[in-house]
Amino acid sequence: MSASKNGLVQVQSQHSFEETFKQLEGAVLSRGLTIFASIDFSGDAEKVGLKMRRTRLLIFGNPKAGTPLMVASPSIAIDFPLKVLVSEDEKGRTWVSYNSSEYLRNRHNVPGDLLKNIAGIVGIVDSISR
Repeated sequence: MSASKNGLVQVQSQHSFEETFKQLEGAVLSRGLTIFASIDFSGDAEKVGLKMRRTRLLIFGNPKAGTPLMVASPSIAIDFPLKVLVSEDEKGRTWVSYNSSEYLRNRHNVPGDLLKNIAGIVGIVDSISR
């Protein structure tokens, strides 16, 4: 796992691209979260005759957890709902990427006691990347 200065956490998955994304959806749903959207960037590119490595974004959350954060720090809505990107690199490795909770906290001045509302993303990614 690596966290860059800009708050992006990237974890290499030990599974195929398809299996990683399938596990991500399952992990999100099993925690009672709502999937708001799934965007297949590479699939959309292919539809217009362009090529790119496999890349999909899952957008999910829980209004019960997210609303208190947006009440306390309205600008966090620009980064909500939570997002996890699954992508494949030039060597065929699968990567899972997301914004760290600390990054979101610092970017939007989120009160520390509300950080737990979004910290679960780490457990979701850990559960699918091994």
